[in-house]
Amino acid sequence: MGIPVSERPQFFSSLLPAIQDVRARTARPHWLVIDEAHHLLPSSWSPASTTVPQVLEGTILITVHPDHVSPAALKPVNILIAVGTSPLQSFRSFANTQQITAPSGSDAELKSGEALVWCRQDSVPPIHVRTVPGTEDRRRHVRNYAEGELSPEQSFYFRGAADKLNLRAQNLMTFLQLGEGVDDETWSFHLRKGDYSRWLQKVVKDAELAANVSRIEQDQRLSPSESRARIREVIESRYTAPA
Repeated sequence: MGIPVSERPQFFSSLLPAIQDVRARTARPHWLVIDEAHHLLPSSWSPASTTVPQVLEGTILITVHPDHVSPAALKPVNILIAVGTSPLQSFRSFANTQQITAPSGSDAELKSGEALVWCRQDSVPPIHVRTVPGTEDRRRHVRNYAEGELSPEQSFYFRGAADKLNLRAQNLMTFLQLGEGVDDETWSFHLRKGDYSRWLQKVVKDAELAANVSRIEQDQRLSPSESRARIREVIESRYTAPA
């Protein structure tokens, strides 16, 4: 998370040989999980040697943009699991990168806890499954959202009513810093529109935090400085408290 998005592919390419060496000597890690694979293995990535793709065996690639991942990195993939609003579209995006035929059928939104599983080398249609819910309450990507660098599309922008500003908050800590510095009119503009809670719900995916911030947004009695302080308090209580 401390590496800018533009530098992550080069860093990861330099890391792969070390991982391969460890696997050759110890047979571990058994699985390599690559989150945000489109950041680490973008479509422009190609292996430096014929041996590098071997390290991608026993690997799980996680991405919301299969078509933005390197075709070379996707080539060893034999099982795909899709969730969300357009699972078949995810399969089609993958198939386009590999120039293969995607599963046919009409797309339908999957409910939480559901997924489609496609074994690309089999001729059977994707299988609709229900996942086993976890037993632990877990907040996703805590450090990423707090201190990492979200993509431009995921970032929050302080712009104000007349779009006079274009201040990008690429994480929660930057959001708090910029929120303290913008003028009251800009702060209140986004506050009254519910932009803060909407971002926390949609991008950070923290429903509890979004609900707490939404209540602050709706409290007309609070001054700009008071609403700033309240929002800072609820964010810091969840993302910067000691472990």
